[in-house]
Amino acid sequence: MTNDYIYEIHGGRPLQGTIKVSGAKNSAVALIPASVLANSKVTIDGLPDISDVQTLRRLLEEVGIETSFVDGTMEIDPSGIVEMPLPNGDVKKMRASYYMMGAMLGRFGRAVIGLPGGCPLGPRPIDQHIKGFEALGAKVTNEHGAIYLRADELVGAKIYLDVVSVGATINIMLAAVRAKGQTIIENAAKEPEIIDVATLLTNMGAKIKGAGTNVIRIDGVDELHGTRHSIIPDRIEAGTYMIMAAAIGKGVTIDNVIPLHVEALTAKLREAGVVIEEGEEQIFIPERTEPLAPLDVKTLVYPGFPTDLQQPLTVLLTQADGTSVVTDTIYSARFKQVDELRRMGMKGRVEGNAAVITGPVELEGAAVRATDLRAGAALVMAGLLAKGKTHIYDVYHIERGYSDLIEKLNEIGADIRRVPKKEEIVTNE
Repeated sequence: MTNDYIYEIHGGRPLQGTIKVSGAKNSAVALIPASVLANSKVTIDGLPDISDVQTLRRLLEEVGIETSFVDGTMEIDPSGIVEMPLPNGDVKKMRASYYMMGAMLGRFGRAVIGLPGGCPLGPRPIDQHIKGFEALGAKVTNEHGAIYLRADELVGAKIYLDVVSVGATINIMLAAVRAKGQTIIENAAKEPEIIDVATLLTNMGAKIKGAGTNVIRIDGVDELHGTRHSIIPDRIEAGTYMIMAAAIGKGVTIDNVIPLHVEALTAKLREAGVVIEEGEEQIFIPERTEPLAPLDVKTLVYPGFPTDLQQPLTVLLTQADGTSVVTDTIYSARFKQVDELRRMGMKGRVEGNAAVITGPVELEGAAVRATDLRAGAALVMAGLLAKGKTHIYDVYHIERGYSDLIEKLNEIGADIRRVPKKEEIVTNE
């Protein structure tokens, strides 16, 4: 993991200009495994150049799939795939490697996948995935830290998800597209990334109806063929830039965004007094002239306010005039950024699954640690706002999910550098 350098941010420089959003991380990590199900070449355009994408590419090559990745376009030829277990190594580096379960199960009727890694966000069980695989006829066991999946035959089934889960919805789709008969997923997640994956699978020959609604119907087919697919823009990256523009922008255009996908954030920012102008694939946020109003925000599954934007939003709310409350109903342990932000002068505390933030305060540069991907984005934003110099450690978390973040922000006025890591920071236990 990229741990030999840190980010050094010289704060207080306003952002101005146009920043372009990359392809959606949460789509990319599912589209790449989905290509395993095809019998000929799949080409995916617009992929973000992030470490998670490179990790998945290596996983495909481990099982004999030829790949190339140039300028955001990945060519994947699964015709040489071999059925082999993936209990260790790269598979453990990222949580979304669990999509290899559904893909390999759908392709071979068997799979061995090491239990996934990724960001430590408290309990994030994969029980709904397993429930779906078992309903389709797979026997699932957990042996020595790996999930073993075996099915004589995958047969369509009616599956009700007890919890709305993007990962489980996509994983069951991957396993079901080549199963015998019809599969119905009820209480399915509705995220745009699910529609994106369903679009790829449909273009490969799958029969899927209802993606983007809470009931998805899949009629199994015998085989899937190659295709070409363009990924959707990353709504979380777009939202991160929107929040940064609201905090420290002097007129920022966010390019390559689908405004519909960030509606919940747009509504909350407007409630706080931020002016937002929407185009077809662009959002413009002019310089703020009025103080920010405090907010009460609850994260919900899509189309509600995304948990992935909760952490950057807490930074913006340090600038609001009053007390804000941010409640995370999805991941209750996702407030590790608060301790780090308090080093920078944030007035805030965590109460259960909520953060209470009082503003406005002037943040000051400090040495802080990115504990996970979106906490890292929040700390970058805090560094941009802060007076003086901020050092961010463990930036590999950030580079798992944001493509060219430093370069993009520097182009619109930020001053962020990668510098060699000198010493560890001491965290308060």
